Amino acid sequence: MIPAATRTPTLPTLGDGPVVAYEHGQREVFCGLTGIIWLHRKIQDAFFLVVGSRTCAHLIQSAAGVMIFAEPRFATAIIEERDLAGLADVNDELDRVVGRLLKRRPDIRLLFLVGSCPSEVIKLDLSRAAARLSRQFSPAVRILSYSGSGIETTFTQGEDACLASLVPELPNEPKESPPALLVVGALADVIEDQFGRLFQQLGVSPVRFLPARRAADLPTIGPNTRFILAQPFLADTAKALERRGATRIPAPFPIGVEGTTQWLAAAAKAWNVDAARLASVTAIGRERARRALARYQEELAGKRVFLFPDSQLEVPLARFLSRELAMQLVEVGTPYLNRQLLAEELELLPSGTALVEGQHVDDQIDRCRAARPDLVVCGLGLANPLEAEGMTTKWSIELVFTPIQGYEQAADLAELFARPLVRRTRLSA
Repeated sequence: MIPAATRTPTLPTLGDGPVVAYEHGQREVFCGLTGIIWLHRKIQDAFFLVVGSRTCAHLIQSAAGVMIFAEPRFATAIIEERDLAGLADVNDELDRVVGRLLKRRPDIRLLFLVGSCPSEVIKLDLSRAAARLSRQFSPAVRILSYSGSGIETTFTQGEDACLASLVPELPNEPKESPPALLVVGALADVIEDQFGRLFQQLGVSPVRFLPARRAADLPTIGPNTRFILAQPFLADTAKALERRGATRIPAPFPIGVEGTTQWLAAAAKAWNVDAARLASVTAIGRERARRALARYQEELAGKRVFLFPDSQLEVPLARFLSRELAMQLVEVGTPYLNRQLLAEELELLPSGTALVEGQHVDDQIDRCRAARPDLVVCGLGLANPLEAEGMTTKWSIELVFTPIQGYEQAADLAELFARPLVRRTRLSA
């Protein structure tokens, strides 16, 4: 439970589920520009142009680990002092940069202008700039904009803003088209292929994915579209899809054996697939994943874990850790708690789980120190100081960069939590 000394009020309890509290204060978060790192790999002919400062450029270069001679599909249009001072027209400068970029990279079919803290501070209207440039370079290139600013956001919200900007561009589904399933959220290609095969075996079709691997392959959308989220941080994208007439299929998220099975079951139910067929199609994957998880259950069972808020993956991860690996949840922090999108996950958390929305980082660190958990899942900024105090940490950002969804990846996910504990044991020997 959360110590009574915390200064935050307690929100209503979710039935017999978690005890939810809300904190407001200093936060330790990562910038939303980080989403570019996995999105530019997923959409293979898209380019992400950050309109920001040299700090923005250093951030995405460092996060991506790109060598200087590489030619990635992202860059930064640097806002200089003369732009900030009004000595140059920022829109003219942006037009010049975009024109030069598209001339050099004729393979670009989709260009995102990505807002940053500096571009928001100077009130640069990137949506208007994107519309203007789209008219100029149409139809060869589609140009969109979204904000990746780190002001009042978490780093996974960069993906949410990106996908939400794509929704108005989705073509209307043909009239009287059959029901179609749309899987929403950037997934590694190998996981997308695995899910595609499972849906085909279940008889759920047609199945499309957002984002698509190519800009020209945007899925159609309309009243006959049913979508299921593969990531828990896509609230704005879900709202945008519903405004286009699509219907969300409520489900836990496909993390671990249990989450993946229930996620597939929710889609199968929408297509009237009987339980026997679902069990038959998923049997091999479930059994293989359970056998692979067994070795990590021995290492992790009974270990106490404390999750700081960072990625919005915390609630599904806590469910996986407690129910499939028998870990004890000391506290589960999450930047935002969307009770609608996470309703099925919240029902699966152990009764009495201490769940904190928002963050007062000093208070949370004090609670973590007092609890002395076996493992702390946190952002990069907290990991080294906590390690220096003798705690074992896991970088939460690695859980976003690594393929973790589905049966085949369940053991890989468990290993991410076991590895720091194994390292600590070896160093102590």
